[in-house]
Amino acid sequence: MALMDFIKKQFIDILQWTEGDDGTLAWRFPMRDLEIQNGAQLVVRESQMALFVDEGRVADVFGPGTYKLTTQTLPVLTYLKNWDKLFESPFKSDVYFFSTRQQVDQKWGTPQPISIRDPEFGAVRLRAFGNYAYRVADPKKFHTEISGTRDAYRVDHLDGQLRGLIMQNIATGIAQSNIPFLDLAANQHNFAQALAQALAPAMEAYGLKLEAMTVQSISLPDELQKVLDQRIGMGMVGQDMGRFMQYQTAQAIPKMAEGVAAGGDGGGLAGAGLGMGAGVAMGQVLAQGMQSALQPGAPAAAAPAAVQPDDVMATLEKLGELRAKGILTEDEFNAKKAELLKKLV
Repeated sequence: MALMDFIKKQFIDILQWTEGDDGTLAWRFPMRDLEIQNGAQLVVRESQMALFVDEGRVADVFGPGTYKLTTQTLPVLTYLKNWDKLFESPFKSDVYFFSTRQQVDQKWGTPQPISIRDPEFGAVRLRAFGNYAYRVADPKKFHTEISGTRDAYRVDHLDGQLRGLIMQNIATGIAQSNIPFLDLAANQHNFAQALAQALAPAMEAYGLKLEAMTVQSISLPDELQKVLDQRIGMGMVGQDMGRFMQYQTAQAIPKMAEGVAAGGDGGGLAGAGLGMGAGVAMGQVLAQGMQSALQPGAPAAAAPAAVQPDDVMATLEKLGELRAKGILTEDEFNAKKAELLKKLV
């Protein structure tokens, strides 16, 4: 190679980077067989930072602006000192550019349901989905911990690691949010804030800053979704057991009607030929009996004089369902059972 050709190839006047749309987070300026000329310009655009690595060590970090590189800002490498090295300098300065703009609409989700502990329901499983945004905030730390000496490091290289961090911190986020499990779906914003708070320190350790975190949906297990739907359907009636029984009866009537329409015995009332109208009437009787039986301090003598055994047994069955669902405690169930059985004497 001619000496003049070598000299033309050897010096760099301007170091700059124009980002593309491929999600590049870090990019190394091509330095093969090149030297940085004394007085060369470094151009760092808005939403960028530049990092100089000299002899394998980070020398300096430059924010947005235009810089004139001199011996005070960068060790000047010259081929004149290296005739015996065949023009290969033993000192190499690498220049890395970093994109510091927000990387938005990054997806996260739980591929499989995850188990968490809830004070009300114990161990439960859920699935959640959302998105988040982040940026490179500390180029030196990001270079040291993540991107290293690669020619380019993109968003997709980091995607799996960040998703794993989110999965790892979901349980912590739920615990820090102090939101009951059944209320998570209605408090997605607070849950997202708690998740971001739990995730931020881990991302800072990579030189990243979490800018936004959203929870778009939370899927509850089928059995707990039914409980939530039931509470919504009742309008949160609280201790109004009469309204609860009416709601339960209204839910059961369509099933009774289906049994009659199908020509089967339908079980219970439908089998006796009483049909939907009798079902409504019996539901009202059960609701009234249940409400009367559960009145605090109500004496047994206040009950109707004539009590049918079938009515008492039906009411006991409903009480058993309430106990199984956790609405009545064991002691409350036993007390009401004893009170109803006395009516048969």
